[in-house]
Amino acid sequence: MPGSLYQYLAHDHDRLDTLLRQAVVNAGAVEPGPYQEFRKGLLRHISIEEKIVFPTIARLQGGRPAPIAARLRLDHGAIVSLLVPVPSASIIKTLQLILSVHNPLEEQTDGVYQLFDSLAGSDSARLLDELESAPEVPVLSNKPLKDVVGAVRRAVARAGYTFQALDA
Repeated sequence: MPGSLYQYLAHDHDRLDTLLRQAVVNAGAVEPGPYQEFRKGLLRHISIEEKIVFPTIARLQGGRPAPIAARLRLDHGAIVSLLVPVPSASIIKTLQLILSVHNPLEEQTDGVYQLFDSLAGSDSARLLDELESAPEVPVLSNKPLKDVVGAVRRAVARAGYTFQALDA
């Protein structure tokens, strides 16, 4: 049975998935309000994992990181790079692809969320407070894709995916 830490993080995935669906409800257009909420929330979620979840796992395992942490960090780099440009069909399609692979790696049985939850033990309540009170991440304005397409392609490729900038 997943504990409170797992539930908090998985519920946030669900919330972010809903925002992304709302952002692309009209084919061929990205709704700016839901997309910016998705973007802001996803950056906060990644920050929580990078600053709280992964370091706590490593600390509680005597300095050993979660086995999948390196892979998840590469995905995080790709995801963050995709949040820089103005959203487009190519950006959304690539984000959806990466998230469809990434989120199950975190949520699956023996995934990083279950590991975090099981290692936390009596520290669970304190860690949940830390997750819930994590600050929002400052979010800059989106850049034109043509200005950042090279960096986006490289970050996405490092994580093992392909970015086809059909709208660059």
